[in-house]
Amino acid sequence: MLTSIRISQLGPRESWRSAIFATSAWRVGNGQRALTPARRTSSLSATWPTRIRGHAGFCAYALPCNESPSSELARQFITWSKVMFMIDKAFKGSRQYWIWLICLLCVIVAGLCFYLRQLNQGLVVTGLSRDVSWGLYIAQFTFFVGVAASAVMVVLPYYLHDVKGFARITILGEYLAVAAVVMCMLFIFVDLGQPARILNIILYPSPRSLMFWDMISLSGYLLLNAIIASITLRAEYEELRAPRWIRPLALISIPWAISIHTVTAFLYSGLAGRSFWLTAILAPRFLASAFAAGPALLIMLCLALGKFGGYDAGQEAIAKLAVIMTYAMAINIFFVLVEAFTVLYSGIPEHLEHFKYLYIGLDGNLNLVPWMWASALFAVAALVLLLTSASRRPLLPLACALVFISLWLDKGLGLIVGGFVPSALGTVSAYTPTLPECGIVAGIWAFGALLITVFYKIVVAVRKEVEASAVDNGAERIA
Repeated sequence: MLTSIRISQLGPRESWRSAIFATSAWRVGNGQRALTPARRTSSLSATWPTRIRGHAGFCAYALPCNESPSSELARQFITWSKVMFMIDKAFKGSRQYWIWLICLLCVIVAGLCFYLRQLNQGLVVTGLSRDVSWGLYIAQFTFFVGVAASAVMVVLPYYLHDVKGFARITILGEYLAVAAVVMCMLFIFVDLGQPARILNIILYPSPRSLMFWDMISLSGYLLLNAIIASITLRAEYEELRAPRWIRPLALISIPWAISIHTVTAFLYSGLAGRSFWLTAILAPRFLASAFAAGPALLIMLCLALGKFGGYDAGQEAIAKLAVIMTYAMAINIFFVLVEAFTVLYSGIPEHLEHFKYLYIGLDGNLNLVPWMWASALFAVAALVLLLTSASRRPLLPLACALVFISLWLDKGLGLIVGGFVPSALGTVSAYTPTLPECGIVAGIWAFGALLITVFYKIVVAVRKEVEASAVDNGAERIA
């Protein structure tokens, strides 16, 4: 017969202090003691006792009574329980929160249905062809690699220069990078046609292949950001300092972020038969656009969190991110103008034809002309807004939206398709994404939005709980 289980509180050096479970006088059937969190919370839902009973039942049957509190099995159970308590925060929200999640899930299901159709019929359901073998999937992959790399813009000030104003926004940037890398992997997955083909890179790695190094850089960057964000949030939830080894990992992630977009640029600029990409300035242009689009998206997410979630990411950090975005956007526009001057002044037909297709049209094909001119106009308008009113709160969301849309149209649409039209043989093949293609892309976008929503919901809930606990502790000291 099981006896009562007692797990005493460990010291901060041995384990995470606050989430270790202590005995309670609260009984759960047959004389077994339930385990409740030693850490008091300011707000408990009505269903919280039921959840605790579930944890207690698991402990009663999974943890032997003769196990000491410092044993490995006890540590594993404690870690499992803490993770469960943090994930549980994503399942508490307002009606609008659940409506938003349900809408995202509906789009994800629709995208999955389109993907199953593509898996059954092949890539013939897309607008891809022999001449245009990369389309909307790879364009989105390229764009979101830049969004993922932009997390370095918040990691660098906080971990390298100890700018405390970035303390509340850094973890948001890291979780944004995690979601962006996951989306990048999904875009590659759906572009392969047959999912089993991805095993070729793993089973038959070739160090001479840039795709191999792209896989290494993306996987490593995903792992780094996931570890840094999770451990930092967990330490904050336990009201402890993050482990010392987190800082070296964060410093390693800085050059790693540069590498993921540099390797992606080398995938294109290393193709000698594609003159549109055959330029040494492609990698710097990728980085400049990434450091503009990523902060623009992060600022919009932080402003949305402040409006709908009551979370202040820090005015100082947002203002500095706006300045970073302004400089990066100006540099990106300068790089585009430098490339345009080189192409137009030299007059080399192989280079000139691609620009004609994008901005004027070629052989009657005007598919991308309005989108590219919209991108250019949005870029100029965004730069004017940022230079004149970067610190003005009402105009900042508009400027960020213009930056994000402009760079998405440029790099997430025109850059990839423009490199294939005209082909190496001079053939002009129009490319138009099909409905299944757009549906799959929308599903992946919705999945990324779902990840960001869940991550940010947990972050906001944890920090509000920690702040409420600090207020309670201060009131007790005063009393």
